[in-house]
Amino acid sequence: MTWLYVPGDRPEVVAKALRCGADVVVIDLEDAVAPDRKDHALRATAELLSDPVPVPVHVRVNALDGPLAEHEIRTLAPLPGLAGLRLPKVQGPADVHRAAGWATVAAEPVPEHVAYVAEPVPEHLPYAAEGPVPPAGRALADHPTSVRTPPGRTPPVRTSPGTTATLAPAAPPAASALPATPALYALLESALGIEHAFAIATAHPALRGIALGEADLCGELGVQDDAGLAWPRSRAVVAARAAGLAPPPQSVHPDVHDLDGLARSCARGRALGFLGRAAIHPRQLPVIEAAYLPSAEEVAAAQEIVRAATAEGGALALPDGRFVDAAVVAAARRVLDLAGRSR
Repeated sequence: MTWLYVPGDRPEVVAKALRCGADVVVIDLEDAVAPDRKDHALRATAELLSDPVPVPVHVRVNALDGPLAEHEIRTLAPLPGLAGLRLPKVQGPADVHRAAGWATVAAEPVPEHVAYVAEPVPEHLPYAAEGPVPPAGRALADHPTSVRTPPGRTPPVRTSPGTTATLAPAAPPAASALPATPALYALLESALGIEHAFAIATAHPALRGIALGEADLCGELGVQDDAGLAWPRSRAVVAARAAGLAPPPQSVHPDVHDLDGLARSCARGRALGFLGRAAIHPRQLPVIEAAYLPSAEEVAAAQEIVRAATAEGGALALPDGRFVDAAVVAAARRVLDLAGRSR
């Protein structure tokens, strides 16, 4: 429901964020950290995540085509406190495969200065293009869970009846391979990423969610308001659901003082099919929750639908004339699951 971003080079801020009530704390090694603080941010984050933490913690690493991401991912992937890796500026399935490969090989201790040598990545890596990847944990209730995908596993993906498609098997793990791949989350921040949204969402079994990075996307598209983002937002929602993933959270609302504007924006996002939102300040969290949790009226209506469906079975009409079929009942159950989620 709520994903609170905090700068990775400020451990005292991260410590406070872990106690502020966010469902997920996202430690940012990318935009929030100055270039000369990147090494310090990685060290501080690795130290924190070397032990279990009280809430799920994700880490947004630096750009996958830059000099830092590989070592960051290799360093953080085996740590017990890590619940997920957020991958910025994902352009296509090959980016997800690259990150997953790095996540299955342990790194050497973090050096004082990280050097990077780019390795060629095949342009046409195999990925599941015809079916959803099962989501991890409960998509609509409780906290997101830390899920690791064992290397080499190729779980089937759903296709048309009577057929089964599988991902191409991973290469045998090296001697330093980790026991599993941490959950990966792809951030779509470019026109190309939006065009490849479904292919990205089905790229790898460890990919557990997608989301938009709207600041970079606005810059590339040359748009300045919500009207210009309507299609990319809907595209991200549809791609996630078509892939069997949880609905994506909204991107951050950059004005931490404009809580009324945040509430209005959340209402529009909920109407588009988003679920929850990223935040950059704790004061935004209760506004996001109030916007996305179902109201008392919505809960009462859902309970009425479920009771009627349980008693009658099949399609039916409620006393007020509303028609109820299986899809309506499923939506009502999702409302009740969301209303009953535990903090």
